[in-house]
Amino acid sequence: MRVLIPNHFPLRGSGSGIYTMNVAQELRNAGHEVMAIVPEHDVVDGYPFHVKTIVFSNGQNENPQLDFNFPCFTTHPRSTTTFYELTDGQMQAYVQAWRQAIESAIAEFRPDIVHANHVWVTSYVARESGLPYVASCHGTDLMGFGEGPRYREMALAAAEGAYRVIAISRQVRADVLETYQLPDEQVALIWNGFDADCFRVMPQVTREAVLAEFGLAGAEGPLVSFVGKFTSFKGIDVLLKAAAIYEEALPGVQTVLAGHGELWDEMHTLRDDLDLRGVHFLGHHPQPKVARIYNVADVSVVPSRAEGFGLVAVEALACGTPVVATNSGGLPDFISEEVGALVPVDDPEALAAAIIAEIEGGTKRTKGTYASQYALENFTWSHLIVELVKLYEGALGG
Repeated sequence: MRVLIPNHFPLRGSGSGIYTMNVAQELRNAGHEVMAIVPEHDVVDGYPFHVKTIVFSNGQNENPQLDFNFPCFTTHPRSTTTFYELTDGQMQAYVQAWRQAIESAIAEFRPDIVHANHVWVTSYVARESGLPYVASCHGTDLMGFGEGPRYREMALAAAEGAYRVIAISRQVRADVLETYQLPDEQVALIWNGFDADCFRVMPQVTREAVLAEFGLAGAEGPLVSFVGKFTSFKGIDVLLKAAAIYEEALPGVQTVLAGHGELWDEMHTLRDDLDLRGVHFLGHHPQPKVARIYNVADVSVVPSRAEGFGLVAVEALACGTPVVATNSGGLPDFISEEVGALVPVDDPEALAAAIIAEIEGGTKRTKGTYASQYALENFTWSHLIVELVKLYEGALGG
C-alpha cells in the first residue's frame, strides 16, 4: 500500500508532527510505502520514508515558497504565527501551496490513500484530490474550529468527506461527533502511540549526568519534569504556582521544563515573581534527550487545561516515571493511581499535593516498573498501526 501523509507541522516539535513521523516509520516497517508532506524552513531529508517539503520563511532562509512562517493553532518551537492572524491573501496562498504539494505528490508518488493530519486544510485538499482519505483529529484543530471562523467550511467539508475521522482519545471523539455532526460509525478511536526505541527505561542513565548536561551539576533533591509547548492550554503557570507550594515541603526539589513557545518570557517572569529557587527552563530538545530527562525524574507533570491525548505522559510512563496530570481531555484514558495521579484543572494546590504525595511515597520505585510495562503493552505504534491499516483497507474497499 502507498500512503500519503500530509501534516500542517514539521516532523519534530509538536505532538502531531511526531505522530506523523512515527506512523510513517511503522508503516515502512510493515512493508508499506510512505510519503509525508510537511512545512519547514529548509528541504527535509534523512528519513527512511519520502518527505516533500513546503518551505516557509523564518526571516533568514533564502527563497522560501511562502514569505511567512508556517501557521499553528497555538504555537510551535519554530513558529508563533497562528492561522487566525494570516491575511486573506496569505490564507489563500497557504491553501494553494497545499493544493500544489498534494497534486505534485499524487503525480510523483501515486498513493493509494491519504492519511491527513488535522481536520483542517490538509484534509480539505485531500477531499479535493478525489482519493480516499482518513483524517486524524488531534484536538488543536477543534480549538481552531472555534478560533478561526474563516476555516470552518473547509473543516466541515473535510470531516464529511473522510472515510473515517480518527480520534486520539475518548474526549476528542466526543468533541468530533459534536463539532462536525458526524454519524457515530464515521469516527474511529485509535489512541496515539510512542516510539519504544527512544522512550524506555535506561538504568545506565544517572541524574548527575543528565543535570550536568544542562548546567545543573550538583543539584540535589527530588526532580520534577515538564515537557511541552509554552502555550496557555499547557498550564505551565499552574505548575509554577504549585512549585511555590511544593518547594516549601520538599527541600532541594528541582523542577525542569523542556520546551519553548510564545509564553517563554512570561513564564520566566512568573518564576521570578514567585521567587522559585529550583525551577529551570531547558528550552526545546530532541526526543532522545527528553527521554533521558524522563528517566531521571521522580515524577513528570502534565498540568494542561486541555489535552487531546497527552503523548508526553505516555512517553514518561514508558521511561518508568509516574505522571501527575489533569483530569482533562485524553489524559484520563490512561492515567490512574496505578501509574500516577489525576488532579482538577487550574488547581495549583491539588497539583502540588499530588506531586508531594508521589515523591514522598517513592512511587518512582513502586509504580515505575508497571508504568513502563503498561505503556509498552498498550501504546506502541507496532500495536496501533494494525488498526490504522485496517482503516486504510476499509477505505479502499476491503
